[in-house]
Amino acid sequence: MRHSQQRTLVALAAALLSAAAWLQPAGAQRGRPGGGVDVYAITGARIVTVSGPTIERGTVVIRDGLIAAVGATVSAPPDARTIDGAGLTVYPGLIDASTTLGIPRPTPSPSPGGGAGGGGLASLFGQTAPSAVSPNSTQLPGLQPEILASDILRPGGAEIEAARNAGITTAQTAPRGNVFLGQSAIINLAGDSPQQMIVRSPVALYVGLNPIGQGQYPGSLMGVFSSVRQMLLDARRFREANEIYERSPRGLRRPEQDKSLQALLPVLARQMPVVMQADRVREIERALDLAQEFNFQLVINGGMEADRVAARLKAANVPVLLSLNFPRRLAAASAEADAEPLRILRERVEAPKTAARLAASGVRFAFQSGGMTAMTDFLANAVRAVEGGLSRDDAVRAMTLRPAEILGVSNQLGSIEVGKIANLTVTRGDLLARERRVTHLFIDGRQVELRPAAAAASGGANASGTWTLNVNLGGSGNERQELSATLTLQQQGERLSGSLQGQLGSGTVASGTITGTDVNFTIPITLPAPASQTTDAIFTGTISGGEMRGTVQVIGRGQGTFTGTRAGGPPPAGGAATPPAGTPPAQGTPATPPGTTQQPPGSRPPDGATPSPGRRPPDNTRPPDNTRPPDSTRPPAGTRNS
Repeated sequence: MRHSQQRTLVALAAALLSAAAWLQPAGAQRGRPGGGVDVYAITGARIVTVSGPTIERGTVVIRDGLIAAVGATVSAPPDARTIDGAGLTVYPGLIDASTTLGIPRPTPSPSPGGGAGGGGLASLFGQTAPSAVSPNSTQLPGLQPEILASDILRPGGAEIEAARNAGITTAQTAPRGNVFLGQSAIINLAGDSPQQMIVRSPVALYVGLNPIGQGQYPGSLMGVFSSVRQMLLDARRFREANEIYERSPRGLRRPEQDKSLQALLPVLARQMPVVMQADRVREIERALDLAQEFNFQLVINGGMEADRVAARLKAANVPVLLSLNFPRRLAAASAEADAEPLRILRERVEAPKTAARLAASGVRFAFQSGGMTAMTDFLANAVRAVEGGLSRDDAVRAMTLRPAEILGVSNQLGSIEVGKIANLTVTRGDLLARERRVTHLFIDGRQVELRPAAAAASGGANASGTWTLNVNLGGSGNERQELSATLTLQQQGERLSGSLQGQLGSGTVASGTITGTDVNFTIPITLPAPASQTTDAIFTGTISGGEMRGTVQVIGRGQGTFTGTRAGGPPPAGGAATPPAGTPPAQGTPATPPGTTQQPPGSRPPDGATPSPGRRPPDNTRPPDNTRPPDSTRPPAGTRNS
């Protein structure tokens, strides 16, 4: 009997210990080998809490992945590794509000016949290929809202490391695709597995404006909005049919199940917001019309011209994930090249002022990188937004607490408060000063090494410039037409903007993207007589140096072809654009854009950074010079740190 009672007590104790492990606070990391936990104290630093007043000289204590204490009178615990914060400023970890970080790019798969041509999604859709395909879906790839970023997330990689070097600890990431991209996730930019990275999933349904093309519907911008509306109508009927059947199934034929429509039900119930890509006024207004018709929560993604619709955004309480990927001056062209269009010049001047105008109008917004190729521009362009009239406090909030509020994770991230996840960005100099340098980064309470990013060749093409196009619209007999036009393109990360003028009329690029050497853009054109009608043309092609060639699909006609030659030939290798005039070089790295956090080759690591080869310092790594373990925990010589 006594042995039976003892076995019962042992089993009960084991169950309680197991339950305690499961109830560990969200975001907390496992302890160090040997049973300890990660404890740090940053002492004597300036602390920008964002949610409260700035502490001019105080201490932040990190324990087991969470912020354990913060204040002017807080002392470092005896078991903490201390970091001398003299001259340093501690901010909440920066949040990039819209990215594709950790999402693999679609790659061509070999064609079934084994020929040279690739098959699979990438060859069918080009650079707008969906990141994944949902099996047994009733919808085409690119129209599958059930795709989850958390299912295809991959840790590590150069893009994540570049974002960390820019001081970013957290990001919203979403699948790539055409119309219904899928459902996003909030991730921390450290972790050996997707499970360690994910803070929240799903977060929002992403909707893009990329026509599917290749003869598939939707093939135009108007078709994109029509397809979104139709699927929402179908989802509404799907919900009603299932509700009727659930109430009284007897005598009724059961509704067919459709997981793509099922994925839209949280949107219709206002349980999941829709993040819709929209830069131009007409795109933003159409998005607002859809949100009003179906009563869903809308978030505008991009928002280049959002300030021109600010009154309506404010009235509808619609926030904006505002891109910091500002238009840049095109690379130096030849003397024969045409001058940049006035619209592009105006956009380059006005882009840094948009944030200040939204703030003045009371529109909530958060900053996002917008697919920029150089993450050093993230903070540099935030500085330009401040120079454009945005207050410094609003700029910091737009990278910390505001995105956390918009994305529903403000109880975990966005400010320096006790109990929140210990994501911290530490700088020497003010975050919005051009001479600032990120010295420490903490993600989930662990110090992350900031390694100088090597200047790696991207292998991608540069589409920026003025192109002379020869377009064959296809057809046969009298319908076959060869026309010329001048195309001006401006590349910003993976996105293209620009305009077309010539025998095809005048039009503006409505949706354009580039991945590697593949380009895709849609432009409204005016067909010559006898048709004399305006319709959308989808250009899909590849760039090689100063040449572009591919196919053009005109709505209502057969497929044609086009070739293009860039004025002045290909741009200089290594970049599509030159920095804005008057921008000083980064400290110690003259060739790097302003605001860099990279270190010149051969320089010492950032203050307090642990020189280890991976994301997390291994146990036997020597602590940084200004980080010391407490005397009581310092291991004897020749032993491993714990």
